[in-house]
Amino acid sequence: MLSQPDQAGFLPLDQLHVLVARLMQLGYQCLGPAVENGAIVMRELVAPDGLPRGLQAEQAPGRYRLTQDPQHRYFAWANGPQAIKPQAFAPKEALWRVERNEAGALQFEVVMPVAPAQAIIGVRACDLAALSLQDAHFLRKGRHDPHYAQRREQLFLVAVQCAEPATTCFCASTGDGPTPTAGYDLALAELADGFIAVAGSDKGEAVLNTLKLAPATPQQIDAARLQGQAAAAAQTRSLPGRNLHDALMSRLEHSRWDEVASRCLACGNCTAVCPTCFCHAEVDEPALDGASSEHARMWDSCFGESHGHLHGFNVRPDIRSRYRQWLTHKLATWHVQFGRSGCVGCGRCIAWCPVGIDLTEEVAALTASEVKA
Repeated sequence: MLSQPDQAGFLPLDQLHVLVARLMQLGYQCLGPAVENGAIVMRELVAPDGLPRGLQAEQAPGRYRLTQDPQHRYFAWANGPQAIKPQAFAPKEALWRVERNEAGALQFEVVMPVAPAQAIIGVRACDLAALSLQDAHFLRKGRHDPHYAQRREQLFLVAVQCAEPATTCFCASTGDGPTPTAGYDLALAELADGFIAVAGSDKGEAVLNTLKLAPATPQQIDAARLQGQAAAAAQTRSLPGRNLHDALMSRLEHSRWDEVASRCLACGNCTAVCPTCFCHAEVDEPALDGASSEHARMWDSCFGESHGHLHGFNVRPDIRSRYRQWLTHKLATWHVQFGRSGCVGCGRCIAWCPVGIDLTEEVAALTASEVKA
C-alpha cells in the first residue's frame, strides 16, 4: 500500500468518521467490526462514528478471546471468524424457482440476489488475497457465476494494515500480508495520531479526493512501513514453503494422516471460517402447498460424509481421507487449478478448531524430510 508514497494522504484519528460518512452519503451500506457472541464480526454501522475502539483478540489453537487494547486503537485486532466471503459468496441463496401456472404447466425463472452496495471497513490483506482466489473460481472464463458477480461488483473495500498479528497468523510466509498491496479500493495504516490513506482503484481515488487530506509526511510513511515489517517479523508460525504440491502429494500414505484423524472431529469449522473454501451443496426446497419450489445452494464442507458420496459408494468414507483431501487440495492441488496455494495464512482454521489442530504443525510433520521451496 506504500508503493506510491507521493499519493498517500493523512487522515487524523478524529476524522475517521468523515470517511464513513462520505461512504454512507454515496449510498453504501457500511460494514465494520462489531462484537457478537464474544467475537469480532462485520456488521452494519448505524452511524458514521460507530466504529469501536480498544478491541483486541487473543488467539491460539482452539482459542479465541477478546481483550482490551491499551492504546485504544480502532484496528488492533488481527481477524475474527468472518472474512469478506459471505458478502460475495452467500452462505445460502436461491438460484432458481419453479412453479405451476394456472394451466398446471411448470414455469422456471432465475432468482437473482438483491445486492446492496456495501463498503467493508477493516479488511485485512489475507482476506483480499482470499477474495482474489474466490474471484478466480467464481468469475473464471466459461464458468462465470452471475450471483457471485452481482454481489462482488457492489463491494467497496477499505483495507487496513495489520499491526498486531495474532499468534495464529502466518500470512507473511504465504506472501499475503500483513500489509495490503492490491485488491482494495482504499487502504489505511493506523498510526498513533491518524491513518496513512491510499487509493487502490478509481472508486477509491474518487472518495479520497473528496476528503481533501493533507499529504502524508515521509516520517509517517516510514512509520507505517516499519510497522508492517514489525508485524511480519512478529509472526511465529509459518508454512515451510509456498509450493508444497510435490512434498504433500508424495506423502499420501504418511502415518501422520492417521494421527491427525484421531484428533479431528470432522466438524467442518475449519472450512466454515476459511476465506478461500468454496464447496457448496445444492438442494430443492418445495413449498408446503406443492405449488412451487426453490433450488438453492448453501455452503458445504469436504469434511461432511455426504460430500464424498458418488453413486453407490463414498470416495472419502473416513476422517483420515477427508482431512487429507482438505489439506492436499488447499496446499497442493490449488497450484494446478489457480497457480498458487489456497491458504492465505489467516490462521482462522487454527483458532476455530475445537480441538486445536494446527495446520502449520501438520504440514511441518508431513514434510519434515523434504520441502519444495
